Amino acid sequence: MSIRGIVSSIFGTSPPPALSVTKARLLRLASAAKPDILEGIAEGFDRLASEHGVDTRQRLCHFLAQAAHETDGFRTLEEYGGARYYLRYEGRQDLGNVQAGDGVRYHGRGIFQLTGRANYRRFGRILGIDLEALPERAAEPALSLAVAFAYWSERAINAAADADDVAAVTRLVNGGRNGLAERAAYLQAAKAIWP
Repeated sequence: MSIRGIVSSIFGTSPPPALSVTKARLLRLASAAKPDILEGIAEGFDRLASEHGVDTRQRLCHFLAQAAHETDGFRTLEEYGGARYYLRYEGRQDLGNVQAGDGVRYHGRGIFQLTGRANYRRFGRILGIDLEALPERAAEPALSLAVAFAYWSERAINAAADADDVAAVTRLVNGGRNGLAERAAYLQAAKAIWP
């Protein structure tokens, strides 16, 4: 029996599969990440990835590269800037911000920075949670992961990931080319971690 087999039989553990997302692997991707965010992401990642077809190395690495960039290296699940900055979303019909205060209330939260009353309503309904009434819940690590996977599936981002087109994936996640160089760097790092 191999050393791994002996350790596994004694401790009841086995090494993670090649595409498994663990806290240790996420920490290799983003060394300054907050432990509670990594824990919340790692806990349900493999199950949600399977449910949403993020089941190849290419898809996994693209998803994680985008997630790492959008969360500032898994250090935050809330958009930086504060109330004055969030006023830029005030009155934005395209985001469904139709009531006074919506810009601040529905600012970016979660792994892919869910923004706008309409998006909180939509993805809350998809997940069966009233995010419109409780927008701060979108910043909970496990819930934000579920929102991110629902967003990924709804936007059919797997196709761009399959083509290994980081610019297209970025456009589908963020709407433009914001942070493209950093996203590409995270992608290369992820590919080294998940061979």
